[in-house]
Amino acid sequence: MTAYLLGIDIGTSGTKTVLFDKEGHTIASALEEYPLSQPYLGWAEQEPEDWWNAVHRTISQVIKKANIDPEDIKGIGLSGQMHGLVMLDENNDVIRPSIIWCDQRTEKQCDYMTEIVGREKLIDITGNPAITGFTASKILWVMQNEPENYKKTKHILLPKDYIRFKLTGEFATEVSDASGMQLIDIEKRNWSHELLRLLNIDQSLLAKVYESYEVTGHVTEFVSQLTGLAVGTAVVGGAGDQAAGAIGNGIIKEGIISSTIGSSGVVFAHTDRVVKDIEGRIQTFCHAVPGTWHVMGVTQGAGLSLKWFRDNFCDEEMSIADKMGIDPYELMGGEAEKSPVGSKGLVYLPYLMGERTPHLDPHAKGVFFGLTPSHRKNEMIRAIMEGVTYSLRDCLELIKDLGIPIENIRVSGGGNKSPLWRQMQADIFNNSVRTINSSEGPAFGVAILAGVGVGLYDSIEEACGEMIREKDITETLVDHVDKYDTIYEFYKKLYPMLKEGYKLHGEICE
Repeated sequence: MTAYLLGIDIGTSGTKTVLFDKEGHTIASALEEYPLSQPYLGWAEQEPEDWWNAVHRTISQVIKKANIDPEDIKGIGLSGQMHGLVMLDENNDVIRPSIIWCDQRTEKQCDYMTEIVGREKLIDITGNPAITGFTASKILWVMQNEPENYKKTKHILLPKDYIRFKLTGEFATEVSDASGMQLIDIEKRNWSHELLRLLNIDQSLLAKVYESYEVTGHVTEFVSQLTGLAVGTAVVGGAGDQAAGAIGNGIIKEGIISSTIGSSGVVFAHTDRVVKDIEGRIQTFCHAVPGTWHVMGVTQGAGLSLKWFRDNFCDEEMSIADKMGIDPYELMGGEAEKSPVGSKGLVYLPYLMGERTPHLDPHAKGVFFGLTPSHRKNEMIRAIMEGVTYSLRDCLELIKDLGIPIENIRVSGGGNKSPLWRQMQADIFNNSVRTINSSEGPAFGVAILAGVGVGLYDSIEEACGEMIREKDITETLVDHVDKYDTIYEFYKKLYPMLKEGYKLHGEICE
């Protein structure tokens, strides 16, 4: 039987749609980018219609490239940036731009949540303290600052779940992404009636919660005509981008860890039990595997840091890359390799959008520390890459502290296409890192979930066993490890020294 699976990842910088066969081979893919708006310091918004336009156009492109019978696409999985707030009115029209994951405007609402609910109870129910990036505080911000918009709201959705609605007409979500709204009781894997009551949020605004592999709807006639998909094609729950990427990396049992460098950077670990960090330094959510959970540490500005530098200081590299038909990051990586380990003493803190792990500080800002006239562009590029990797090590160390075993680290995300960045992780983690046969990350993960949901596989474990194979191993370079350990110990001291300065800076720049 010919059978294909479609994975759609609604990311921060763009949407990627990928078609796979049932053995996990990529058949065709398409990417469309869209803008991010920052109208004020610390804000971050996007237009949901931009996501939808990118989704339906990339689906059409993939079907044309693959030249297949759309009836052979047996299932669709959706992944997307977590925590974004999409609000629809009674006509199902978008009310305001989506406040997305890296937005930091909700500090007062987080304080309010902590006061009303209690910090310990929040962690007990949701696995996390109140966090500015999460959806609950965004809902409260709109409630308190845009009451007319809130009054018009009939549906509250996450980014990928808005796309589900556009594809199927159904309002639905699933456990992994919904966990990041901070309204889920993660042990019960459903909405917390107690939290919703305390925060005065009507549950009727929220979608039904499914497990990640379950079928949640089917492609409509209108969407079929728009995209070329067959009417009735099944759409499964899917997963938030991190859980989806973890499924795509085979992170379905304890001991296997993923390190992902996308716009944000994430270190992710599967756990068979609910593990909560009482200090709130690391996040706990429902995993996309039924009856399991995951913990993850997040650095807000991982690939985002390198993209910021590219967009503002690398016009020459982008121009040359365009003429050569290559990715400008390849040229930037080549420049970074000319700098020695440690970037000649230049240390970068990747806090462009505040930080989550381990500092949970919306006031934090990016810093180049130790800049001198001897430093050139190549040292700055390498320092960014190293600083992001130190931040990922912060996450890894916390996972170790929670007693979760680390036996196998698999790397993914756009940043990990760079051999240099993979080597930095192997050296700074002092642990070999591995890639797998697919580099499609979240799109691959939700295609796997779709395969389970439509019955091509009996379980997620079986699907991963059939579709995932380890590919390359990057071993540590012993002579780099001690050098990086020394710099990492210094890196850890910088945030405490700057913490009060960050807060003061925030006050004078309001």
